[in-house]
Amino acid sequence: MTVTTTPVRELPDRDALGRLYRARLSKGRATLGEMFGGHVEVASEGAWVTTAEGRKFLNCGGYGVFITGAKHPTVMRHVREQLEQHPVATRLFMEPQIALAADALVSVAPPGLERVHFAGSGAEAVEAAIKVARTRGRTRLVAMADGYHGKTMGALSLTGKDVFQDPFRPLLPSVTHVPYGDVEALRKELAACPGEGCVFVEPVQGEAGVVIPPPGYLGAVENACREYGALLAVDEIQTGLGRLGTWWGCGPEGVRPDLLLVGKGLSGGVVPVSAVLATPEVFGAFDRDPYLHTSTFSGAPLAMAAARGAIAALREDNLVGRARVLGEEILRVVGRIVRGHYATAVREVRGRGLMLGIEFAEPGPAGDLLIELIQHGVIANHSLNSHLVLRLTPPAVLTRGDLDFLYEAVDRACRAQAARYTPTRESG
Repeated sequence: MTVTTTPVRELPDRDALGRLYRARLSKGRATLGEMFGGHVEVASEGAWVTTAEGRKFLNCGGYGVFITGAKHPTVMRHVREQLEQHPVATRLFMEPQIALAADALVSVAPPGLERVHFAGSGAEAVEAAIKVARTRGRTRLVAMADGYHGKTMGALSLTGKDVFQDPFRPLLPSVTHVPYGDVEALRKELAACPGEGCVFVEPVQGEAGVVIPPPGYLGAVENACREYGALLAVDEIQTGLGRLGTWWGCGPEGVRPDLLLVGKGLSGGVVPVSAVLATPEVFGAFDRDPYLHTSTFSGAPLAMAAARGAIAALREDNLVGRARVLGEEILRVVGRIVRGHYATAVREVRGRGLMLGIEFAEPGPAGDLLIELIQHGVIANHSLNSHLVLRLTPPAVLTRGDLDFLYEAVDRACRAQAARYTPTRESG
């Protein structure tokens, strides 16, 4: 039998790639690729992505992964060294990278979180947290409406959107959703099951469209959990590690969760990795039995090297502080540009750190502006749980030149689209 192989650097052209997508992945994924211009990405560095045709795009998307940018030198150094030395472990012997990565993560975590379980994706981290909660007798899960925690079965049970849940029902039992920002609704739910609850909450709801809760909300959620004997699981998969301009979204209010979910930026944009952090008490059952919850590639040395590199890069380059400063400027300038073009067609431009959302008054403009931005060289994000909101989640490595490019692209994209939604105004 003759086997045909494709050399590593020999890539299919755009049409051939589209056919492969349809035949081997899904027609829907191929259609999405065409909708966003049919571009084929082949390289990345810093804040920029390069296509097969050599065109460069400023990456303000990536759903929160690229806080350190692509191929940050510190991350790459850690990964290259580990790749050459020992990429995958036997899982029988002790291996240094997993212990060092756990120690590095605990060193930047909120106080009290001293145990770590590593996984490969945010949804896997959520699944592990659900199981940790069950070992503590917390079988009643409470999450927030329009929240997003992933699409595996347990995580999907917490994700507050019927469009994702309906095709896969029945999901986990004993899961309820309360309005985000409504502490009294949460208290009422927990009062009905004292000592049995575990609350999952995001410091800022990303996929709901960068929804920022009222001041003091996270602290009030923690107080409600303590009053009714519930565990508190703060989902920082998208908001953590500097994305909001602080190490953690729960940090400014001094919240001390029982469980903290980490992902996205923990990969350094190189190797997928996520984690659950827990207090020693809550982690007790996992502490005693290392086989209670396992995964073949959990804590793989290559992923652990990437995590160590990402944490080191955030520290060495003060990227958390840069995220705060850059975010304040981008929010101010982009807000002025968008409001100047769209007037009342835009409802709000909001954000915290480098998670920013442009909310429109009706469906349509967000998707159109996303496509228009791509045409002008900027990658942004849509919001899975809100068709009204376009999101920007740029890296904290943006230069002044990058910012100038972003502002000009936003201005041109808005100028091209706004007249469709503000017919009585000049579009610019």
